[in-house]
Formats: sequence, structure tokens, C-alpha cells
Amino acid sequence: MKDDSLSLEPAGSGAAALEPSRVRAISIDLDDTLWPIAPTIERAEAALLAWFREHAPAAAILAANPQSLREARHFLQIKRPDLSHDLSALRRESIRFVLLKAGDDPELAEEAFDVFFAERQRVELFDDALPALEWLAGRYPVVALSNGNADVQRIGLGQHFRAAISAREFGVAKPDARIFHAAASAAGVRPGEVLHIGDDAQLDALGALVAGLQVAWLNRDGHAWDHAPLAPHTTVADLMTLCNQLA
Repeated sequence: MKDDSLSLEPAGSGAAALEPSRVRAISIDLDDTLWPIAPTIERAEAALLAWFREHAPAAAILAANPQSLREARHFLQIKRPDLSHDLSALRRESIRFVLLKAGDDPELAEEAFDVFFAERQRVELFDDALPALEWLAGRYPVVALSNGNADVQRIGLGQHFRAAISAREFGVAKPDARIFHAAASAAGVRPGEVLHIGDDAQLDALGALVAGLQVAWLNRDGHAWDHAPLAPHTTVADLMTLCNQLA
């Protein structure tokens, strides 16, 4: 029997449409799909800065500039490409870099990261996220698939997921096809039987298309699709619209 899990059709009149009958499992992105990531990181960085002011005042002066940790991460991304798939390690080493630059004890990096990480898990879900997760998990095995370092158990959503795969644990990040195939394996199905849901046009939608999955591009802000001739099987502005398409 021919395996059509890797077949792709060009965008336009011949573009592949969503086939709900083929969907046997769901993989879903987390950041900016289930919750907005920018305010989450802002709160976590504010908690980190407050900790610096108490425990590493020289580093606090540097970190008070919002660009300082971002510049440190950018520097480390160049110097430590081995950390590119591990946002926790990248953040921890960025903190260590700032502590060293400020003349504070670099051994404080572990405790400082724990403060950041705990706050990073305090997310505010989009209004449609929990109803959609409950609906999807009641009908399919759902696998969380993220390049980030959110922990669905600590966030309180673990009961909705068959498995959670992160780039840090798996060793490669989206859009690498291997991480999408790992999601299919975790759900016990073939890649072509998975519907991947995500907001990032390149990392989620294009990556999953090339990996042979069906794709629902969550496009909350009405962005243009710039990756023709490939196209997502469906584009939705919210998750409940997708649930209605699958019903």
C-alpha cells in the first residue's frame, strides 16, 4: 500500500484541504498558540530583576536595561550553537554571563534561573485555549510540541496531553521533521494521521507540512501566508473554529 503521509500539494486551486476523517491525533504548539508569550516573559524577567536587586545588585544594574539579557542570549547563540534548541540552558547561561560581566557570583545563576523559570510557567491562556483543549483531548490523543520551555504539568494542563515533547529534551527543534515524527510516534499514529496546530508560519506550519502532517495554521492576527507553493490545510483565527471544522 502506498504511504501518502509525505505527500504535499501546491497552494492555489489544487491546495490540499483539511481532511478531518484522516485525523487520528493532534500535535499542538504552546507559546503564542495557547497563551501569549510576550507578557509571560515580561513578568518572568521582572521577577528575575527583583531577585537580582536583592541578591546581585551589580547585575541588577545591567539587567535593568531590558536589552541586557537579550544581548547576552544573542551573544551566546553565536558562541554556543549547541544550546540553540535548549531555551532553558540558553537563559541560564545568559544569566551567568550577566553575573560575570557585573562582577557578581556566577554560581547564583542556578537560583536566579529558578526564579525566572517559576514565573515563566504562570501563563494567561487565550480565551479559546482551554475549551479547545478539552474538546480535542476528548476525541484525540494530543501531544504538546514546543521549542520553548513551558511545562504543561506545572502550568496545570497536563491532563489534556498524551505526551509533551520539547526541543530541549528531544535534541532538535521545529521545523526539523524529526520532532514532528516524534509527536506522531508518541501518539501511536503515522505522520499523515496527525493534525499539527501552531501559530508560527515557518516553524509550525511549514515544518509540519514538510514532515507530512496535516496543518492548521492558527493565524490570530491575519498575517499573509508567504510560503507558496505550500499551504496549510486550514487557516483559522481561533481554536474553536478549528474544532468546529473537525466536528
